[in-house]
Amino acid sequence: MQRSYVTYMGGKTLLNVLDADLAEMVFTNSKLITKGFSYKFLQPALGEGLLMSTDEKWHGRRKMLTPAFHFNILMKFQEIVKEESIKFVQRMENCKGHEVALDKHVQKFTLDVICETALGVKLDECLNGDKYRENISVFEESFNKRLQYPHLWLDFVYKTLEEYKYLPALKIVHDFSSDVIKKKRQQFAQEFHSDETSEEQLYQKKRYALLDTLLRAEQQGLIDHAGICEEVDTFMFGGFDTTSMTLIFCLMNLSLYPEMQECCYQEILEQTDSDLSTLDITQLSRLKYLENFLKESMRMYSSVPTIMRTVVEETSLSNGLILPANSYIMVHIFDLHRNPKYFDKPDEFNPDRFLPENSVGRHPYAYTPFSAGQRNCIGQKFAMFEMKTLLVHILRNFKILPAVDAETLQFQSGIIIRTKNEVKVKFVERQ
Repeated sequence: MQRSYVTYMGGKTLLNVLDADLAEMVFTNSKLITKGFSYKFLQPALGEGLLMSTDEKWHGRRKMLTPAFHFNILMKFQEIVKEESIKFVQRMENCKGHEVALDKHVQKFTLDVICETALGVKLDECLNGDKYRENISVFEESFNKRLQYPHLWLDFVYKTLEEYKYLPALKIVHDFSSDVIKKKRQQFAQEFHSDETSEEQLYQKKRYALLDTLLRAEQQGLIDHAGICEEVDTFMFGGFDTTSMTLIFCLMNLSLYPEMQECCYQEILEQTDSDLSTLDITQLSRLKYLENFLKESMRMYSSVPTIMRTVVEETSLSNGLILPANSYIMVHIFDLHRNPKYFDKPDEFNPDRFLPENSVGRHPYAYTPFSAGQRNCIGQKFAMFEMKTLLVHILRNFKILPAVDAETLQFQSGIIIRTKNEVKVKFVERQ
């Protein structure tokens, strides 16, 4: 059985959480919402958006952005996700029968979706859209470099030795989002006026974007241009890479377990219309086996393997544990999801473990792919709906054959889990 433990890092206490009872105490404690020191390595890229901020700023931004993920908004996003799913299938038509390295293809899909839903623009129609795609990965590259080498944790050392390497790419990404925001602000001002715009009117827009919520908040004096840029960059980064890694592992698992893939396919035939242009959230919600397959992929391959928090003030947990001020907590989600205390034969892939009858009695914090508590992922419903939509389109058109042995996968952990070797599959057209 895996147990939580304490280590020491740079003279500071680090509580490593591997069990669900302790994870619950951390996730539900209102004093423990400040991110760990490593997150500051993302600050040059993301500023103090929703991922990075804390206290009053975080509470205010969370409250402001929550309506952007209302069910009515997800309904508006349906057409965008379906359009991009069709484009993905068309690209795979050109690759069918050949081994396909999933990374770039899936990342293009998720980045295009988040760009159009967050910003309201199509990357392929922007002059510098390709440059944006090429350079947004710098957010993670710079973070992982600092995480890997402790001497770079010191700001003055990082600024002297490394920062200059990433500045040109950061400028491209920030200039792109800032330029889109400026153009959207002009368009927004023409369409809506602060004294007469209601949230309902915003939701009725055919192509609603997260940016509409932010521009509405700007009209009300709740956020400025710099704040909008922070949130846009945060959602672009958080919304494309985590989802793409989950989809990559899910497609790999579909290829490795053909009988389960067939179950997913038969369920899609039974529960969705043959005309995928009518595919909607209601039909997707009926795909219970596909959802469990996705959940099991996220259990075994958590896209965010760890979450770190700072203990700002001395904090007592309900089990009597006292955490000293300026100590740290690391919740090891990857290990928590493979803890045999909560999951029988945890290294076996089994979607049926998420059936209602098999979930009875399981600790509610044993499975937290989208984090949990106050700082859970604000976009988790959107992510699930996006991933299901793409998988329906793929499975309707292709059988997925294996091109990699999961036993040979070598993981490299940063802010997002990745594999050192490429994850490949083959798409074969269904007869």
